[in-house]
Amino acid sequence: MKIVAIVGSIREESLNMYLAKTMQERYQDKLDIEIADIRSLPHYDQDEENNPPQAVKEFKQQIANADGVIILTPEYNWSIPGVLKNALDWASRVEKVFIGKPVFPMGVTMGTLGTIRAQLHLREILTALQAKQVPPAGNEVLIGLANQKFDLQTGKLVDETTLGFLDSKIEVFIDLIKSA
Repeated sequence: MKIVAIVGSIREESLNMYLAKTMQERYQDKLDIEIADIRSLPHYDQDEENNPPQAVKEFKQQIANADGVIILTPEYNWSIPGVLKNALDWASRVEKVFIGKPVFPMGVTMGTLGTIRAQLHLREILTALQAKQVPPAGNEVLIGLANQKFDLQTGKLVDETTLGFLDSKIEVFIDLIKSA
């Protein structure tokens, strides 16, 4: 299955990018995960939405061609980062590539609440985009206290309990894709 991962942080040592890369490696026998480049997207401009820059066209095509999308978001000021909102705004216009697309929101933070507020906002946005989301009840991947769960030298998620939970939720995502 072809999956696009959208990482809502462009920071070099992003915990959410670490999770995306961990999943890319861990699930390579089940999922072909390609990480989208949102750093190259210009600020959304409605004047350009009908003829967007090439980076936007490529980003939207990535999503359109994918069987599903994983969105990994940090939490900034109780919400999603501006770079992620910008990417979602571009993807929501004209071709509207998220309509009916299976999407799995998740996030990582050093804090204790594991991006729950950001994911609530993200789920509201995904509802507006008409994405087909992994149901939240019991399926939220809210990884808090990341400094205790990741090897920050290698960038790998190493906490076995968290990995086991993630394994079971990836299966829920795969089932959602198959049912789409």
